[in-house]
Amino acid sequence: MISQELLLVLFCLAIVAILIFDLTVIGKNSHVLSFKEATIWTAVWVSLALLFYVFILHYGDHFHNIKNLDQMAAIRDKFAPQLKLDQLSFEQAVDIYRKNMGMEFLSGYLIEYTLSMDNVFVIMLILSAFSVPDQYYKHVLFWGIMGAIVLRFLFIFTGASLIQHFEWVLLLFGGFLVFTGIKLFIKRNEDEKIEPQDHWLVKFLSKHTKVYPRYREDKFVVKENKILYITPLFVVLLLIEVTDVIFATDSIPAIFAVTRDPFLVFFSNIFAIIGLRSLFFLLLRVINLFHYLRIGISCLLVFVGFKLLFHSWLDHIGFKSVYSLYVILLTLTVCIVASILFPKKEKFNLPV
Repeated sequence: MISQELLLVLFCLAIVAILIFDLTVIGKNSHVLSFKEATIWTAVWVSLALLFYVFILHYGDHFHNIKNLDQMAAIRDKFAPQLKLDQLSFEQAVDIYRKNMGMEFLSGYLIEYTLSMDNVFVIMLILSAFSVPDQYYKHVLFWGIMGAIVLRFLFIFTGASLIQHFEWVLLLFGGFLVFTGIKLFIKRNEDEKIEPQDHWLVKFLSKHTKVYPRYREDKFVVKENKILYITPLFVVLLLIEVTDVIFATDSIPAIFAVTRDPFLVFFSNIFAIIGLRSLFFLLLRVINLFHYLRIGISCLLVFVGFKLLFHSWLDHIGFKSVYSLYVILLTLTVCIVASILFPKKEKFNLPV
């Protein structure tokens, strides 16, 4: 049996290899992905997530080195207390646990992918506000994704450790998500704007570093007259990272409502993040078509918030992971269909 640590290392190496391939081969020439390219690559990343789901169905128990019924019961109590595994053989218990892991991964992946759409919307505003040339989009998004992976890794395993030692943290997460969901619903029609000169990060960098006055191709740092400057593109990159940290305060607690397994939380986050760049170029062209998605996102945040607030009761009655998947799929379907049937008249103008 492959060890837990080796599986995690192999997974991380595979993700890094995919991203390096994306940068050196797919993104070798800086250009804005066409709608066709964005659709194809979005399908590729989603397919990779589905392949990982199949892997979980066959080898999911390997992430916890489960070798007997006692270990199975301990892991169940820790991460999936709603499962009824009594009086089952070891093979039957492992099969049920794998299927539950698969459902939790799919549910978590869909939540993260949906919430990342709101993240993409803000990234669009940042790139537009800083007048970033279209051909630099891919480069800055790639490094933004690399930074997000490192930050999510730290957040997720820190959060999982807190939950294991202080379960009441789930109640704080739940209350925060309900509040955030209601706030997002109330402000769903407000126009968001970013004024670069007024942003606190821009003011801080301008005061403490030397910022080059214009873009220099896709470089983040330049040296001129023996003086090292950061470029405006580096400022944009930092803003994107700060944005991801802010959104992580929503998305990471949200996925803990679906699963308490830190590995599944991490995997679903990573698969959602690596598809963020192609999703960005896809949404850049169809953002007006799905204007009800923000309502759907706010509803999902409230749903997962209530799941965290009442997790003990839901575990007691045996609330199945597949139910969360049904709610997520139904919410997304209703929002997409409603957006198509009742199109928005005004358009969100962004450079394409």
